[in-house]
Amino acid sequence: MTATNRGDGEGTDGPSPTRSGGYYHLIRAVIYRDLLIWLRYPVNAVLGVVVTVFFFALLFYGGQMIAGQALTDTIEGLIVGYFLWTLSQGAYMGAMRAVQSEASWGTLERHYMTPFGFGPVMAAKAVAVLLRTFLTSSVVLALMLLMTGTALNVHALTIVVIAALGVASVLGIGLAMGGLGVLYKRISNVTNLLQFAFIGLISAPAFEIPWAALLPLAQSSTMLQQAMTDNVRLWEFEPIALAVLLGTAVGYVALGYLGFVLTTRRARSLGVLGDY
Repeated sequence: MTATNRGDGEGTDGPSPTRSGGYYHLIRAVIYRDLLIWLRYPVNAVLGVVVTVFFFALLFYGGQMIAGQALTDTIEGLIVGYFLWTLSQGAYMGAMRAVQSEASWGTLERHYMTPFGFGPVMAAKAVAVLLRTFLTSSVVLALMLLMTGTALNVHALTIVVIAALGVASVLGIGLAMGGLGVLYKRISNVTNLLQFAFIGLISAPAFEIPWAALLPLAQSSTMLQQAMTDNVRLWEFEPIALAVLLGTAVGYVALGYLGFVLTTRRARSLGVLGDY
């Protein structure tokens, strides 16, 4: 009996994406795996949220003691900025650690041999990281609002689209840094510095300085502030603002993925893809 007559969905060249369940099943399986690994360590998962809220509490209560009414008048901006910072941190570290973990486990090489191909598998991992980041950051946002007694205008579609496109640019940076980590192994000093750089990017005046809108997070931060404090809906923004938001998201993801592919290809040629 030849391989083509087996009836189990496999031929001589292995299963195709459609025969093995399709891309929907790939994304579902990757998301399930990502959440399962995260929930398998509940203490670490809960402590991550607790520590994030704790640092916000230090900012809020400490700021009240120092600045008083000045902080109260700008508390909405502080909450929105901190929310976007937690999203960017989760996406950046999640993408980078996902790549480095796969390499250290020895499973990164297997993605090249899947019937879906390397690109779709990594895209599914990016979707999983974004979903998990949104879940944890939403919990942090709810706790911040409860702690401060602040009410924000939360239009789900507007918030999700703007935040997702903004965080996508950081996700691209995380992929590029993950590839560098696979190639050079120890780059923690650089990756830690980038986390602090996100604070400056979030506070960049994108609408006042035109070129600042091209930086990661800058455009999304400004639009998110308007959406959550002034109740501006997605379709009420200027078309040029939406175009810049979408362009920066696609551009940084494309550059990050290109950097990841080039660095991992170099690691494969050197034989250090899974060498730790």
